[in-house]
Order: sequence, then C-alpha cells, then structure tokens
Amino acid sequence: MSLKSLWNRLVGGFTSKPARRRKSGAPDPTGEFLAPDPKTPQSTSGHVSRLKVGVVSTVGLYREHNEDNFSVPGTPHVKHDGIIDTELTTFTTLDVVDQWVPLVVADGMGGQLAGEKASLMAVEMIPRELIRRLATIELDEKVAQRTVRDAVAEVNKEILAISHIGAEFSNMGTTVVLTVFRKNRVYVAGIGDSRAYRLRNEKIERLTKDHSLADALSEAGTITAAEVKNHKFKNVLYLYLGSKEARGGPEQVAVLDVLPGDRFLLATDGLTGVVEDDQLSGILSSTADPQRAAKVLVDLALDNLSRDNVTVMVIHVE
Repeated sequence: MSLKSLWNRLVGGFTSKPARRRKSGAPDPTGEFLAPDPKTPQSTSGHVSRLKVGVVSTVGLYREHNEDNFSVPGTPHVKHDGIIDTELTTFTTLDVVDQWVPLVVADGMGGQLAGEKASLMAVEMIPRELIRRLATIELDEKVAQRTVRDAVAEVNKEILAISHIGAEFSNMGTTVVLTVFRKNRVYVAGIGDSRAYRLRNEKIERLTKDHSLADALSEAGTITAAEVKNHKFKNVLYLYLGSKEARGGPEQVAVLDVLPGDRFLLATDGLTGVVEDDQLSGILSSTADPQRAAKVLVDLALDNLSRDNVTVMVIHVE
C-alpha cells in the first residue's frame, strides 16, 4: 500500500466508530492476519452433516442501544429498543448437507438510528442475496467466491443509497463478518473489524483481517504490529459496508475445508477488542455447548469492561 493511498484514506475515505476505546487485547499474537495453514489436512473421511449455533448479543455496559445485529437461518430475532439490559440469544441446529447456510454478524456505525439501520440491512439482505444467487450454481469454489463478493457488494450499494436519503442516515455504515457453509466447505469474508476464527485441535486461527487505518499503516511498514492495538487510528475504518471503497465487496473470500469437531467464532470488536486470542481458544476448546460458550465469552468481555455492544456467535461442526 502506497503512502499516497494511505493519505487519501486519511483525509476522506474512512470513518471512526464513536466512543470505542479498548482497554486491552491484541488482534493475535503477532498483530497480523493469519491465513489458513496450507498444511491443514483436507477433509477426506470426515462427513459433515450439521452445525450447532449459539449466539449472544448484548448492549453492554456503556451504550444505550445495541447497534449490533446477527442472522441465523430460521431464527429471527427482535430487538427491544431503549431497554439497556437487553440480551438477545438464539440456539439452533442446521443441516449443511444439501443447502447453503449463511451466518452473519454486523456492527453498525454512525449513531444509534443510522448504525442500527445499516447493520440490520446487512444481516437481512446479505443472506437473502447469497441464497438467491448460490441456489443456481453447483459447488464450484471460484464461482461461489465471486458470488459471495457480488452479494455483499450489492448490499453495500443499497446502504450507500439509503445514507443519502436523510440526515438521520448520513455517514451510516456497518462492519460485517460472514460464513457460508455447505457440505465440507466454508466460505469466510469480512469487512471492517468484526472477526472470524476457526478452532481445530485446540489451535485457533484468525480468518479475517481488520480494515482499520492503524492496520493499514502496519501493513505499509509505517508502524509496527505491536503499536497497532494502542494506535490512535485503531478504531478508524477505511473499509466498511456503506463506503465507496467496499463497492467491490470483500477484499478476500477464503475457502476452508470443514471437519467434524471444528469450531468457528464470529464476533464484533466488543469482544475481540478486550479478550485475547488465547482466552478465546481456551473457552472454545473447553465448552461443549456453543450457546454456553457464547455466553461465557460475552461475560468475559463485560468483565474486561468492554465499552461497546458485544455480539458472539459460536458454531460447532458435527
């Protein structure tokens, strides 16, 4: 990334999440994006048949409204605006043998009304676009990757359009992290700083990267990876849904094999900003029930004084 590109983002191509300060925590042990290990064995004998999904979303300790949203097929949720101690939970079992299963977590930005609207649009429209587009294709990985990218790009276009309707929606945006499962494959993508992880054999891998200006400076070599977590631009995003920079969809759509026993985590930065990766790994490894794991992780984020809404989705593969 050139210094010119960074400067362009600095002066006009990013947004800052309001009132987001992180007390502790690091993106991962090195501060860098962890790509899937190419030596990871491919699924040749394990037959994946279903997912167990647990979700907890809470307004947290400091906010008056929960601007996070999530989507799990077949389990609609309703938010109770204005109730400070609202905690949304859901648990379900999903078949992945013969159908595409999209799971989405989003973290809205731009103030209560705008942020909630943007994240709600993301979790409602992205699964609908994915199912509509993927239903007509076979399990071709390259086509599926392009389809995921195009579906997210279409929703970005819709959010951009809404943001110009009135002052209450101006500058609205949202992060998004998603997985799409089918048979023994999963497609993973993220925009912003909500994250996806996979736990396999008690080893945790981070599957998405943060699109903050601090992370961009680290990639360019301007600051070190260790400086990212406390940098003044850590919460300033240059890529998010609702930005012109996201018109092409996610920068990367990863394709991973899936084995029985794998555990996935999708979460907003209300969790990952204050809980270390080794703590995430320990809880995911030791907690047999995904709903319980999600609850334990949310409680840990609150114990660590997370200043944001917290949404945690835990997925167990069977």
